[in-house]
Amino acid sequence: MYDLAIIGVGWAGFNAALRAKELNLKVAIIEKSLIGGVCLNLGCIPTKTLIQSAKVFNLVKKSSDFGIDNLNPHLNFLRVQERKNRVVEGLRSGMQFMLKGVDFFNAEAKITSPQEIDIGGKIIKTRFILIATGSLPLGLSQIKFDGKKILSSNDILSCKEIPSSLLIIGGGVIGCEFASLFASLGTKVSIVEKKPQLLPGEDREIAKRIESIFKKKGIKVSTDTDALNVSLDDFSLVLVSVGRFVKSCITGLEEIKVKLDNGRIIVDEYLKTNLDNVYAAGDCTGKVMLAHFAGYQGRLAVENMFSKEVPKKSDSLSVPSCVFTDPEIASVGLNEEKAAEKGLAININKFDFLGSGMARIIDQAQGFLKIISDKENGTLLGCSIIGPKATEIIGIMTLALSCRLTVEQLRSTIFAHPTLSESISEALR
Repeated sequence: MYDLAIIGVGWAGFNAALRAKELNLKVAIIEKSLIGGVCLNLGCIPTKTLIQSAKVFNLVKKSSDFGIDNLNPHLNFLRVQERKNRVVEGLRSGMQFMLKGVDFFNAEAKITSPQEIDIGGKIIKTRFILIATGSLPLGLSQIKFDGKKILSSNDILSCKEIPSSLLIIGGGVIGCEFASLFASLGTKVSIVEKKPQLLPGEDREIAKRIESIFKKKGIKVSTDTDALNVSLDDFSLVLVSVGRFVKSCITGLEEIKVKLDNGRIIVDEYLKTNLDNVYAAGDCTGKVMLAHFAGYQGRLAVENMFSKEVPKKSDSLSVPSCVFTDPEIASVGLNEEKAAEKGLAININKFDFLGSGMARIIDQAQGFLKIISDKENGTLLGCSIIGPKATEIIGIMTLALSCRLTVEQLRSTIFAHPTLSESISEALR
């Protein structure tokens, strides 16, 4: 008998398996596709690898601004794709190595009882089950994926050539990242977003700034617009990026009476389902659909299963959100609008990267950093950033929020100079 069987080895399942391995538990992992799930194979890693190639290409094109003469640079997109594949395969090999000692079943799982799983006709017994089956791109009933012209975020990662024109339906994180990527490669990009702003839910001022930057780069942005009113014939490719839906369709869940909500696995604040020995983590719970939160949930679920101490609640308060556009966008905690919705009295501190020595040095001075704090006691409530290395700087603010620091504590911290991170203390002066 296994101590734990994990169904799905994306970032939630992988981190759960590592934590169980640390606890010297007997673990089985079951994955019908590739180790690494969406994040490694069809999401975070391949997308950001392509984005990095585009960044390098654009840096080379403007190298004369740094006093470096160069010939006309050329981007070989097939080699860009080959590099992306090497990065993914290398990381996958590393994950497989780290999972040594864990029994791996490359097959589809069928839960036959709360303690039994059928894997291709073989029944394994387990004390606990963790479901971590991720999510899939959400489609539109009237604009269906065909894998040729109308693509999902999965499909577009396999493009063999740079499209001459691209319509992106959905101006969320995925849509904005692909818009930034392909516009920098010379594609004529248009974004259609049904809501009033790009990046719905993000700080409104930051959404307006990235829209302005996009337009200066030649990206056509149409908010408050239904994609059904746009002619698809005017574009080489169409990317539908309107969100993701949970993938909890494991055979047997309903039979063992695990509670579901439109496919989402219902869990309590400790990640336990209505069955005492069945837990779920990651996108399939339909909570915060971010790889780093899934990894956190996977580890926490294992600790709650086997710890003799009081179980810990899954905390979604201090989860950073990152958008790898150019410039980058990142946020954590409350933004200005969310604080207003809660009726909180707040202070807002801002710093423009035009005033940053390091931003000027690297010639990336677009954007600003905004910190929200409680007006009464100075406790930090949130931070939103648009600018260079925003996705790295946000880590400092995530730690500050997690530790419930005050403005005064952060203001008195000595940051190195010249760095981008010192913009935090500059904003608070």
